[in-house]
Amino acid sequence: MNRLKQAFSNGKAFVAFLTCGDPDLETTERLIESIANAGADVIELGIPFSDPTAEGPVIQAANLRALKNGVTTDLVFEMVRRVRKKVTVPLVFMTYANVVFSYGTERFLKTAAEIGMDGLILPDVPFEEKEEFEPVCKQYGIDFVSLVSPTSHSRVKQIAQQAQGFLYCVSSLGVTGVRSEFSTEVQEIAALVREVTDTPVAVGFGISTPEQAKQMAEISDGVIVGSAIVKIIGIYGGDSVPHVEEYVREMKKAICRVNAVVH
Repeated sequence: MNRLKQAFSNGKAFVAFLTCGDPDLETTERLIESIANAGADVIELGIPFSDPTAEGPVIQAANLRALKNGVTTDLVFEMVRRVRKKVTVPLVFMTYANVVFSYGTERFLKTAAEIGMDGLILPDVPFEEKEEFEPVCKQYGIDFVSLVSPTSHSRVKQIAQQAQGFLYCVSSLGVTGVRSEFSTEVQEIAALVREVTDTPVAVGFGISTPEQAKQMAEISDGVIVGSAIVKIIGIYGGDSVPHVEEYVREMKKAICRVNAVVH
């Protein structure tokens, strides 16, 4: 079993997102370690991009801060190389097609595999265009993680049948960001996925409180949290590590309560 699927095999998984280089790469490195220690099962690493179309204002601002600090794809790779010596949880890059293209798709994925990455998420690549990336991912043993959303209804089964690692279920329409309301269709999407595959379904976009995490974990295999973590980093900067660690512990605890009920 590959590392990503393994991460979901011990009950409900908590997936945490960080923007690499916000506030700086040294802090990102410390955050990865502390989040892993706090119980994150998978860590998504955002490679900063100047036009992150799927992101709300919080993660957009983090991208701009990182780029202003001179963060490049090569510097992110170097940071992961260092952190991989200390952290064993699965790591997934989340970035945009342009970042991979401009680096060179094969060169990007070959390097990602060498430094110990497990997956790649490109939110701006529609399912129909994944052929530009997926075969190269496969060649280097990287899972190309697909997204499904409340608008994917007719195609959910088709996307799910070809899913690798885990399926990223977008909880609501629009960009990332903290929310109070979620689409009621998440449960239906998860059910459709389960009809055709045992690939885990993780729900993301807008989850920020332990109550929401618990609610989403009840209807899926895992919960993805990004903006809420990036918001804490935006407030505390270089001093954010203990605050983020405490937040992740709380969220993981909420999800573990679902595990206790399930088992």
